[in-house]
Amino acid sequence: VQLQASGGGLVQAGGSLRLSCAASGFTLDYYAIGWFRQAPGKEREGVSCMDSSGGITVYADSMKGRFTISRDNAKNAVDLQMNNLKPEDTAVYYCAARTYSCSAYWRGYDYWGQGTLVTVSS
Repeated sequence: VQLQASGGGLVQAGGSLRLSCAASGFTLDYYAIGWFRQAPGKEREGVSCMDSSGGITVYADSMKGRFTISRDNAKNAVDLQMNNLKPEDTAVYYCAARTYSCSAYWRGYDYWGQGTLVTVSS
């Protein structure tokens, strides 16, 4: 079971990035994929999650309306579209997997991708 996160980079405030989490060794039909982020010196926090049935949870009001999670079954991947990015969105973004349902608690996930750095300049 492997997760490969990609798509991070440097962007100006107000810009957009699309992160992708490609899964291998398992099918997303049975797993929830969560996106988390961790800024320097801060706790890891939940961003958004899609469960095995396609249900979506967004964990912070600050992200609602800006971040959109979606699944690409052909690629066995879950993407995170991030629009109107702000400097406070700067963090390493991780994707993680657990069976069936989402959890807001990062320790509830079994498998993790390597993280991708998002830097938003002001």
